Amino acid sequence: QLRLVESGGGLVQPGGSLRLACVVSGVTFNYAAIGWFRQAPGKEREAVACTTGSGGATNYVDSLKGRFSISRDGAKNTVFLQMNDLKSEDTGTYYCVVGRFGRCPGVAFDVASWGQGTQVTVVS
Repeated sequence: QLRLVESGGGLVQPGGSLRLACVVSGVTFNYAAIGWFRQAPGKEREAVACTTGSGGATNYVDSLKGRFSISRDGAKNTVFLQMNDLKSEDTGTYYCVVGRFGRCPGVAFDVASWGQGTQVTVVS
């Protein structure tokens, strides 16, 4: 059974950093497209970043390029989201996701499975 377990969220000041981790089980990790969505209060979920099974193709939301980076460790079946220079508008719940058919999901409809979410709060 596919399972995604996120960790690493927390409370941080503007300009700070956090690294989220997602441990994946129940799927062939090296063939899975795994990424992150987030949902800010009162807003819809949006795609943040994704990495395909080969690890060589990575997608980012344009507004987050340069601050957020995604990586994966096949030995640990874990995907990481490094978030730097955090801003108040980055506050929200961050979800680890697996894309359908091995493809990175750009919209929620294309997500095959969701983690339970981890809260990120950026406040001065």
